[in-house]
Amino acid sequence: MADKETNVVFERPHALLPVVTNYCPGCTHGIINRLVAECLDELDVEGDAVGVAPVGCSVMAYDFFGCDMIEAAHGRAPAVATAVKRVHPGNVVFAYQGDGDLASIGMAETIHAATRGENITVIFINNAIYGMTGGQMAPTSLPHQVTQTSPYGRDTDAAGFPIRVCELLSSLDGVAYLERVTADSPKNVRKAKKAIKKAFQTQIDGAGYSLVEVVATCPTNWGMTPQDSFAWMRENMLPYYPLGVYKDVRADGFANAAEAAAARAADCPIANPAPTEGGAR
Repeated sequence: MADKETNVVFERPHALLPVVTNYCPGCTHGIINRLVAECLDELDVEGDAVGVAPVGCSVMAYDFFGCDMIEAAHGRAPAVATAVKRVHPGNVVFAYQGDGDLASIGMAETIHAATRGENITVIFINNAIYGMTGGQMAPTSLPHQVTQTSPYGRDTDAAGFPIRVCELLSSLDGVAYLERVTADSPKNVRKAKKAIKKAFQTQIDGAGYSLVEVVATCPTNWGMTPQDSFAWMRENMLPYYPLGVYKDVRADGFANAAEAAAARAADCPIANPAPTEGGAR
């Protein structure tokens, strides 16, 4: 009997190495790692991609992705990604960061890479807690959320309010694309992949800085089962961190972030000097 033809409908992405990860059971880091790898495969850029791993739960991402990877000091992934992209502008460069890495010690690097319009892509995992280091309060921890360093709940009088990263970055002129997604259901996983792929395409097309924020769970440090952590996330995090597109300059009709910025500053003479003879400004 002739062998039947095999029809492969699902397999490991080539850009995701066949190794065991260090992520806790129920953590959505593994899902997002896979989505990033699928996008690298589908865009056919694995050989040109350079990822920057953070300090945090995904600190060992250099062992998981098949592309070139660099380990950055805590919070410095955007600075490292900036350097790589400026030296190798033809490469697809991405930073993969958690909320403590990106929004606490790395907030300066985040803000300035975004406002400069660095043509990099950032995958930002927001699980409202410091995961790897034991469950401390993070910049994204919710008001009254219990953590190891806020055992009575986050006191906004003392610790201030959580940082909404997409809303914050949406005001910066260098940003081309921002979207907040989650990965709690097959439908939302597909939406998350679409956003990640669009962020990479934004970079490939030279449109400017792009970031996808993934509202995620941390069953271990939240002290919940994976199922309960998803329910808690839906009930508490999604109202505080609404899903959706926060900025997309190309959808607004601009070629890139710089063109959109020029339009917003159209009434400012120094920002839009008149051309001199020969077309130079």
